Amino acid sequence: MKLLVTGGAGYIGSIVAGQLLNSGHEVVVFDNLQQGHREAVPDQAQLVVADLLDQDAVHEVVVSGFDGVLHFAALALVGESVAHPERYYRTDVGGTLNLLDAMRSAGVPRLVFSSTCAVYGQPDEVPIPETARPRPQNAYGASKLAVDGMIGDFCRAHNLGAVSLRYFNVAGASNGRGEDHEPETHLIPNVLRAAIGINPDVTVFGTDYPTPDGTAIRDYIHIEDLATAHALALEGVRPNEHQIFNLGNGSGFSVREVIAAVGEVTGAEITVREGPRRPGDPPMLVAASERIRAELGWEARKPALSDMVVDAWRFAQARPSGYSE
Repeated sequence: MKLLVTGGAGYIGSIVAGQLLNSGHEVVVFDNLQQGHREAVPDQAQLVVADLLDQDAVHEVVVSGFDGVLHFAALALVGESVAHPERYYRTDVGGTLNLLDAMRSAGVPRLVFSSTCAVYGQPDEVPIPETARPRPQNAYGASKLAVDGMIGDFCRAHNLGAVSLRYFNVAGASNGRGEDHEPETHLIPNVLRAAIGINPDVTVFGTDYPTPDGTAIRDYIHIEDLATAHALALEGVRPNEHQIFNLGNGSGFSVREVIAAVGEVTGAEITVREGPRRPGDPPMLVAASERIRAELGWEARKPALSDMVVDAWRFAQARPSGYSE
């Protein structure tokens, strides 16, 4: 298939693009390179440097003809979304509307959307099923939920088949590609930065949660398993239907367990500072993943935290300063 990957210069998009190419698909990457990295784009992919907010540019690319779109391009910082919600509604919702409108005009039949567990907010039950009532606590989650709703409307009206994958925590690296964000807000790369000596320490936000070791628990999924889920979702779309799947391992690891795993893999002594809880952080976020296993046949091949840390460590060693080297 000929596939368009928006945000394909980013961490997740670039690795998914690489896996799609390895499976024999033709890939065009659409990215404004504000957060992504040109060096992360696979050599075999065509790169179009443009912004989803540029309606004419989006239409010009999409009408060239695609069998499907995998949509990763978005702003994704929770704190920034609280301070500047307008950026998230304008970029994440407005940009996606431009994309969907271009897909409608060109008759593109398939969409896989990068959604998030942030749509659920503070969950009533853990593991979290897809039937949980959405109640996002910030503009990031709210804008993703708005996009999910918009996609559903386009599916019903315009014969689109779409799958939204609601990620939990993504980790690891693949084929020389890994996480390189600025600012970096994810736990594993920040602990690795401390292991290398780039950061002096790691702050644990909250040690009094009602969990076995007092720190928050999160569901981590290896980036390669996540990429496989996108390929399965692309094959599993159904015309006029919008399917939603949670994407996680179905088990969680605490902040202290992650720090310990990094220490074991790297052999480094990691200095830990304890800080207060961050407002709105739930004690535990773990995915109920039975639906995606049953309906798409997805299984995690690298569920162990150690596998994720080992692969992320290889990338951090190879590129301690990220793609800027």
